[in-house]
Amino acid sequence: MTILQRRPDALPIAPALCLAVLLIPAGRAQEPALTFEPPVEWIAVQVSSPMRVAQFVLPKSAGDAEDAELAVFYFGGAGGSVEANLERWTGQMLQPDGRRSADVATTTTFMAGDLAVTTLDVPGIYAAEVRPGSGMRYHKPEFRLKAAVVETPAGPYFFRLTGPAETVGAWDESFVSLLESVRFE
Repeated sequence: MTILQRRPDALPIAPALCLAVLLIPAGRAQEPALTFEPPVEWIAVQVSSPMRVAQFVLPKSAGDAEDAELAVFYFGGAGGSVEANLERWTGQMLQPDGRRSADVATTTTFMAGDLAVTTLDVPGIYAAEVRPGSGMRYHKPEFRLKAAVVETPAGPYFFRLTGPAETVGAWDESFVSLLESVRFE
């Protein structure tokens, strides 16, 4: 198994080499880190923000206008509770029929080894802020947000997958497999 160190300043990882990703928070190379195994079809790209520790493009399904994106965040052990993040992510989606997104969201919890993983799945209109604090919001109908909080001894890691509903649905099993592969080593 190939283990790659993923740093914010690292170059993109070629998909064929992406058997496992080792996420080492900056300045903590001697400490345990989160590892996971992304599908080889996902395209690892350079992170677009210092808050992200890994980022992937998930190729679009036929008929969808754009690819989906998976971003992995780590805030040095901070970042809020599982519940606060689930609520925040749910609030990034609107429902076309006016219902509350909390009424259509589903959550599950499972163990990946000895790590608790809580997932969220919300369909609807993606309406997150374009940039935190910008006040500008996306308006992307027929989208889907899937997210997860992985609780580790060094604090939570956050996984957020967004994209056209069809594309996200096509990668659903792969996303679950990635989460089942997480280890803290």
